[in-house]
Amino acid sequence: MTQSNTSNEKLDKLRQIVSALRDPENGCPWDMEQTFSSIAPYAIEEAYEVFDAVSNENWTNLEKELGDLLLQTVYQSQIASEKGLFDLSSVISKVSQKMIDRHPHVFKKSSPERTIDEQIIEWESIKEKERSIEENSGVLAGIALALPALTRSFKIQQRASRVGFDWKSINPVYDKVFEEIKELKNASVSGTEVEIKEELGDLLFSIVNLARHLSIEPEDALRSANLKFIKRFDYIEKVAIENLQSLNSLSEAQWESRWQEVKKLEKL
Repeated sequence: MTQSNTSNEKLDKLRQIVSALRDPENGCPWDMEQTFSSIAPYAIEEAYEVFDAVSNENWTNLEKELGDLLLQTVYQSQIASEKGLFDLSSVISKVSQKMIDRHPHVFKKSSPERTIDEQIIEWESIKEKERSIEENSGVLAGIALALPALTRSFKIQQRASRVGFDWKSINPVYDKVFEEIKELKNASVSGTEVEIKEELGDLLFSIVNLARHLSIEPEDALRSANLKFIKRFDYIEKVAIENLQSLNSLSEAQWESRWQEVKKLEKL
């Protein structure tokens, strides 16, 4: 038996398990109650756990988390099948065809070879054509609402840039960031809570734009900053415990002194 056939059998077994769990007569009460909406958040959670496993290079966990993510695909497909919308087979067929269509340089021998940059341009061109035949086919259509706000902002700006809505150099981007900081500062002095929130949002949006012009994924940058902060804070906490101090007892000067101390240690 080939590996492909074995994989197909295992995938079908998983589909059968999910089907049994949702059986109206003999299934699991919890599973029978699940809907598209109730189960969807689990897909997001599992995707993040896959990302964490990769970030930590925990390949044992990655295998497990990929299985959990696969389960979400099978589960949603089962619900769709029960409603007569589509099934797992059609999901696999459509994504397979999409990969073939988006890689003509691989699957169509008549297509010329592409560099990575050329492939990215072609990929986006194909995606634009796909969107143009959909009902909601605007330039900014189809960017998932469930994406983290930084990532969604980044993608929105990428799309707008492709049709010419962008600065040609980075200097005006820096100017815009400083402008938004000034407007936020003014709003914080004399503005309403709604106005302050709006100005803060504008500042964050401009920071994302700056990240894009610097070719940096803002989500990755903030994730790194979070990890750096945790590492430094943990050091201060450890020193406080060694000195029999509570964190609440530290003065502002002590916080700053130990923060600078750990920064120096990082450079050693």
